[in-house]
Amino acid sequence: MNPKSNEIKNKVKENSEKLMELGSILAKNQFSYKIEEKKSKEYWQNRIEDLQKYNESSIAYYNQVQNMMNLINKEKGDMFLLQISKFHQLGTELKKIMQEIEETPSIINSKDKQQSQWSKKVKEKLIEISTKCLEHEKVMNLNFRKFYDEEVKKILE
Repeated sequence: MNPKSNEIKNKVKENSEKLMELGSILAKNQFSYKIEEKKSKEYWQNRIEDLQKYNESSIAYYNQVQNMMNLINKEKGDMFLLQISKFHQLGTELKKIMQEIEETPSIINSKDKQQSQWSKKVKEKLIEISTKCLEHEKVMNLNFRKFYDEEVKKILE
């Protein structure tokens, strides 16, 4: 093995260890994108805090993934960086909608027969963005898993 490939192997191992640490932090901060029709302000405050913690640990994790990808294949690393950016954007959008609901928690109540168009639109947007966040994160994880299986395993062997 030449010195250059040995250096990359060591960096990949180092990155793998950091990923394991960040992954365990991320596992502790799990977030469910499932929408619940809770009408308390406290519930929505807690959801927003949980989302924020989850997004921070997720971004740290995905940045580490991107660092590893850059070591091996810069083009794939750059593509993953775009995915991280979109993940951040979707998370920010979800947080804004949740803050709207926090201001007026009654808008989430689907049993309300007097529900306004605005309330319905906010709820629909919440469902839409939650679904997009979940789906985007699944795609990111699949992309990393594929990259790991095809590229990282070869280097670590």
